[in-house]
Amino acid sequence: MSEVNVGSGSFCPGANRRGVASPPAFLDAADLLDAREEIAAGATGSGVLLTADGGRYTGTLFGAKAHGEGELVFTTGMMGYQESLTDPSFAGQVLTFTYPLIGNYGIHKGASESGAVWPRGVVVRHAMTQPDHRFSVGTVDELLRSHGVPGIENIDTRSITKRVRELGTVLCVFGPEEDEALLRTRLQTLTSPDLEDLVDEVSIDEPVLLNPGALDDLDRPLPRLGALDCGIKFNILRNLCEHFEVVWCPPHTSFETLAKTYEIDALFCSNGPGDPAHPGKATAARQTLAAAVRANMPVMGICLGHQLMGLASGLQTYKMRYGHRGANQPVVDLVTGRVSITSQNHGFAVADPDAGMLAAHPSGACSPPGENLHGAQIKVRYVNANDRTVEGLDLVDQPSFTVQFHPEACPGPHDAAPLFKRFRDVVDAHLGGGA
Repeated sequence: MSEVNVGSGSFCPGANRRGVASPPAFLDAADLLDAREEIAAGATGSGVLLTADGGRYTGTLFGAKAHGEGELVFTTGMMGYQESLTDPSFAGQVLTFTYPLIGNYGIHKGASESGAVWPRGVVVRHAMTQPDHRFSVGTVDELLRSHGVPGIENIDTRSITKRVRELGTVLCVFGPEEDEALLRTRLQTLTSPDLEDLVDEVSIDEPVLLNPGALDDLDRPLPRLGALDCGIKFNILRNLCEHFEVVWCPPHTSFETLAKTYEIDALFCSNGPGDPAHPGKATAARQTLAAAVRANMPVMGICLGHQLMGLASGLQTYKMRYGHRGANQPVVDLVTGRVSITSQNHGFAVADPDAGMLAAHPSGACSPPGENLHGAQIKVRYVNANDRTVEGLDLVDQPSFTVQFHPEACPGPHDAAPLFKRFRDVVDAHLGGGA
């Protein structure tokens, strides 16, 4: 699991909140650049990237001196490379950026989405060595080196993207060209990161109250929210702290503990990496979600949290051909007809109750048929305008809903940002005895 590092770091979501006296602070991934003299020397020279389906690409190494390996995926955002590199949902993957120039504006304090760099390798067309921004504290190369993550540039990222779009995500390895024989051997034994408990890898160990004593504008205590960390992004925690007193919790925290020990008024489940049907910490979070719904407690889920609610509702989840990763995914609200442009990062989806598994991966990987663990009826609220995959669920006659996309996107489209206010309104209505 990741370390919380309370008291050291520049991420402090409870700072400057009404009623909060001494909020805890946490490590931001960019904080490691303060000790630049301690960063190890980086990789150089010719490199080679090999894919499990026989692909071979040559380039130049940068970042940490290590072999990169994992599931090869791509993201289409033209900005936000620091946020992507520090997004825990990329754990286990080798991340390819389709935009050709990565690192133009450098690395910034406070722009990370966690305290670490999570991809197991990074592929770019060109890694900028001289960023141009007054707030930059380092380069992408320095960030990767400080976190021990390898990279390869001068790669034909357009060819890689077309390959993944046509064949689906594939396993890959990369490293020095002179190690090609060793890399080929490793590729033959490499297994999918979906088999690992990636949620356990990226989540915190102990609960932390982020903004103790938080008050609203009328000096009334904010409702207390339990936030299950399956790989939560920092900007989600910032948004939640605007509306709630937030207890940041490990994913396997039981509902009984949350309700009795922490006396929460509502529950939230975050984004995260890997297969939502994995029997590890993701399944524990699924059971907590189901228990909260059975107790008629307001619940919201984002990304992996949405998938876990789908499983808890008796729906199947499945691996997508190449997933949705980028800041330009159009989503249709089936209730209002409104289309929102959203930021997304996921390789699995919830099967549509009627249409089944849309845009599925050629491997056919999916969860087994399950049962409804909470007893409530569900309906599809949001769908993707491109491939019609499920993008959100409402629980009928329950104060609960989920979305596959990321309303807190930063940078990115803010069309869906009001969903946090929608959840707060749901919680207020529930606490006030409303429908």
